[in-house]
Amino acid sequence: MKTLAQNVTDTLRDWILHGQVRPGARLEEVPLAEQLGVSRTPVRAALGTLATEGLIDHQPKRGYLVRGFDMEEIVAAYEVRSVLEGLACRNAATRGLTEDQTRRLRASLADGDRILSSGVLRPEDHEPYQLMNVTIHDTLLTASGNPWVTRFAEQAQNIPFASDRIVLWDDHAIILRSHGDHHRIVEAVIARDSIRAEQLMREHVYYAGIILRRNYEKLLQAGDAAPGVKPTRRFAVASAPL
Repeated sequence: MKTLAQNVTDTLRDWILHGQVRPGARLEEVPLAEQLGVSRTPVRAALGTLATEGLIDHQPKRGYLVRGFDMEEIVAAYEVRSVLEGLACRNAATRGLTEDQTRRLRASLADGDRILSSGVLRPEDHEPYQLMNVTIHDTLLTASGNPWVTRFAEQAQNIPFASDRIVLWDDHAIILRSHGDHHRIVEAVIARDSIRAEQLMREHVYYAGIILRRNYEKLLQAGDAAPGVKPTRRFAVASAPL
């Protein structure tokens, strides 16, 4: 059971990762406590945790400011994720999955197939696809049996646009390719083919970073973003799924 402070932390982190709170925005205890309907104590604890994670910075006499990340930092996070989640799949394949983990992964694959079967991406599909995606990645991380892999992978995900908790819609073909990766990864893990499972996951995550950079460069060429600026919400909507 999560504590109130953990729930507040999750909420604020979600706001930041989804762009509801923009880079440079100030986060203050009293307004946040009033908005969330809690006391200042869990908000204070949450802000401290998010500062430790690197999502916000503490500024003397200014409180906490939401940190911005440039494209190179975001792509670097994808590179780290690809290595860590690849290692998780290798370990999971070597150890073997439990019956519950196998069932959960296969059910999630079926959910993704159903969501994508219409051939179009509908707004109402966003949340269920995101849940399916998170379930697959989290299950494989847990199945690795290495808590440090999970811990550091989660830390790499705590960067806007680099989290598996955000589905950044592009076209149906890219989403379909990504979900095809899910099938191949899960099949390799179940077959206990550790080398292939690791390679597939590394490529899966790394490719998402490539698509992210490609879409950002398209915006630069179109004049919708200037070199060196932080990614905008418009950019997020046009970016890559994972």
